[in-house]
Amino acid sequence: MTDPHPLDTAAPLPADHRSGFVAVIGRPNVGKSTLLNRLLGQKIAITSPKPQTTRDQLLGILTQDDAQILFLDTPGIHRPQHKLGQHMVEVAEESMDDADVLLWLVEAGVPPTDEEMVIAGMVRDLARRSKQQPTPLVLGLNKMDAVRDDPAEVIARRRAEYAAVLGELSFDVLPVSALTGAGVAELVARLRELLPRGPRYYPEDQVTDLQTRFIVAELIREQALHLLQQEVPHSLAVVVDEFTARDDGMTYIAAVIYVERESHKGIVLGQGGRMIKRIGQNARPQIEELVGTKVYLELWVKVWEKWRRKEAMLRRLGYAT
Repeated sequence: MTDPHPLDTAAPLPADHRSGFVAVIGRPNVGKSTLLNRLLGQKIAITSPKPQTTRDQLLGILTQDDAQILFLDTPGIHRPQHKLGQHMVEVAEESMDDADVLLWLVEAGVPPTDEEMVIAGMVRDLARRSKQQPTPLVLGLNKMDAVRDDPAEVIARRRAEYAAVLGELSFDVLPVSALTGAGVAELVARLRELLPRGPRYYPEDQVTDLQTRFIVAELIREQALHLLQQEVPHSLAVVVDEFTARDDGMTYIAAVIYVERESHKGIVLGQGGRMIKRIGQNARPQIEELVGTKVYLELWVKVWEKWRRKEAMLRRLGYAT
């Protein structure tokens, strides 16, 4: 990740203005992307009930009068089984190294899992590598809206469990619901306090550094995740081949959905092309909201056998450098 340059602002900033990177880490499917969208007040990260939806680092920019918080939404940390999985874990590790604050999101109603034991080890290793103070750590207890036991007891239980796996490391515990927004304001306030004093790096109306083409591809992939069978989604990738603004106020977009097997191509197309039509129909309204025009969307399906295991294909899809 390239460090951004300080931005010249027309009005002077408060003396206590804070800025810096907050890496949002956690195992797959704990709500990191949902929380990021909630924090920013708009959608830049796709969500799905299926794990490992986020494949790369996403930057979300939250600008307040007295702070600019740069959230790094990372792929869920898991035990990788192919080169794409390795890339995802490496991205999460690099984000942790770059961060001024770590926000570790866990599920409030669930004790630490094996994956969270791995994350705890990564956090401890990061602290050992630090030549100064360890990176401040906030444990976000997400999905508090789903907790049925006494909330105070659940919070105390999780605090004790994570204290045991983190050893001597200190951390804050903040309950939150990315779904309802409960506790989000308190979380943001605490993160701001932990950031160093610094300038702004992006204009106040900018919420991400992602290119529109990337977000469009992700919105298409999101609908495929929602509509397709369990065995297909992880082998899906989407690339926007053409993105053209037309004179009639219409944006023409052509995108390719890549799959690993010929049998998956048939599933994505569906009988008589019905499934790919549904994917396009479901994705189009969100794409139109993003680009601000009507959209003519054409989707194609191509087979790239075992692309998740091949470095050259991962590079072509933007998942490796």
